[in-house]
Amino acid sequence: MNSIVLMILAASLLLTAAGYAQVEIPHHTAGSRKVLLTRALLIAVGLAFGYVSAAAYSSDPLVAALVFLIAFGMVHAPAALILLFKHWQGAGRS
Repeated sequence: MNSIVLMILAASLLLTAAGYAQVEIPHHTAGSRKVLLTRALLIAVGLAFGYVSAAAYSSDPLVAALVFLIAFGMVHAPAALILLFKHWQGAGRS
């Protein structure tokens, strides 16, 4: 049961990072097509990584769902960190 709580915390943290990345992309990306492409790429890779990761846990639906959410968030975490650093530096759109 303790591992489920840790997985819920990890999923919450990583989904927050995913949300932050999706919200901040337009503030640091020049051009609406680049924004759309970046968002779509992150979502598509996140869905694929989440599906592949969760497939190993198909016997327990709760664990599989948490693994999916964690993997989806993990794809967004590097982008969220980069965007956070750009925000702290006051960097413009690139």
